Amino acid sequence: MNKKLVAALSGGAVLLMALSGCSGGDDTDSKVNNWAKKVCDQVQPQLTKIASANNSIQQATSDRSKPAEVQQTDSAAFQSISQAYKALGTAVDSAGAPPGDEGEKTQQEAVKELNATSTAYAGLKTKVDALDTKDQAKFADGLKGVADELEKLSTSGDHALQRLQSGDVGKAMARQPGCQKPSPSTGGSSAPTAAGGQS
Repeated sequence: MNKKLVAALSGGAVLLMALSGCSGGDDTDSKVNNWAKKVCDQVQPQLTKIASANNSIQQATSDRSKPAEVQQTDSAAFQSISQAYKALGTAVDSAGAPPGDEGEKTQQEAVKELNATSTAYAGLKTKVDALDTKDQAKFADGLKGVADELEKLSTSGDHALQRLQSGDVGKAMARQPGCQKPSPSTGGSSAPTAAGGQS
């Protein structure tokens, strides 16, 4: 229904995919590895939650669903993404400062950024909840506004996260399975069968 929302969403996980970018390098110090493991063990469920919420929005948006259904799906998805970013902030916070120069400052800035993103998604949920689903044109218009904000959100502020993942800490995080991108297949549809014939 609103291609712009889908497009914005594909960029929406940019912040996070920063978390699961770069490939590992040589072995680094065990302190760094321990820190990365502590964070990454908590990251994976949140990455999966965000990917799954993004999928549900894309599904509802492209399925020509009724406005009320789109509203319900988007609202639940934004809520879920907001909680996931909050949990990521907590994970980075509770892991303590990563080893290395300015570790504490980098950690605090990353936590602040993740929490701000969580708040922004909670704000999008509130906006979606307030849309008028009885008027298709108004609803589409309102959804466009939400997509615009989502686009801004996906292109802004992941500087602290990028800093968190630079140098040895970044290499150590990249080696942890928990910090790697969840695979796109999140169950659900199996391969199509020929049972339906050619309707």
